[in-house]
Amino acid sequence: MSQLTLTDRVVIVTGAGSGIGRVTAEQAAAAGAHVIVADLAEGPANETVELIRSADGAATAVVGDISEPEVVDRLIATATEQGTLRGVVNNAGVMDLFAGVGDTDDATWERCLRVNVTAPFLLMRAAMPALIASGGSIVNVASEAGIRGAAAGAAYTSSKHALVGLTKNTAYTYGKQGVRCNAVAPGGVETNIMSSIDPTKINQAGMAALGPVHASAVRMAQSSELAALILFLLADEASNVNGAIIPCDAGWSAG
Repeated sequence: MSQLTLTDRVVIVTGAGSGIGRVTAEQAAAAGAHVIVADLAEGPANETVELIRSADGAATAVVGDISEPEVVDRLIATATEQGTLRGVVNNAGVMDLFAGVGDTDDATWERCLRVNVTAPFLLMRAAMPALIASGGSIVNVASEAGIRGAAAGAAYTSSKHALVGLTKNTAYTYGKQGVRCNAVAPGGVETNIMSSIDPTKINQAGMAALGPVHASAVRMAQSSELAALILFLLADEASNVNGAIIPCDAGWSAG
């Protein structure tokens, strides 16, 4: 089987300063793409760019909050300046505090929806004209919590279910125009997403309720395992895959 290639295309990866996003950006660049490294933090974004360039890849950083329309506009402008935009990876995300609906505060709810749903929506909407013109691919990083109700709290679970719905609707609506939209649904992954919350504020009752499901997880995944799946979905080899929500959890969701 031939090696996947993303030559002569620009790919945006959000949350690319660390974890799944960084490894995806590195792998996409190694496959020939010019990667737009989008992240809220300037230092990590620049580190990813330097890692790519040190390996003779092409990358450009865009720093900012992608739930803000003006940042999204700057991201799209930067991408189209570098060439043909053919890939968008919505990877940036935040966790909740594992609380049920009765214990979920407004700030946690609004933050999860803003980062995990609104930001991907804004980027997909802004990128759609370029993706229609190029026959591009969108890959959304959903979660185990997007396909079951017992993996996280009410806010995160709702946000990832919404992202799954957005993925399916986009796939159906734009498939005939040549745009594919899929999502990966990781289980536990060795990343720093838990750093997005204060561990002292985790809802212990919620964690206890989720405990039996968490205990059934097969193993933690590496970011590289998710990145390999994302890369496939970006590539032409996945040309007939559209609207799929693909678990990457070592079989956890099959139980």
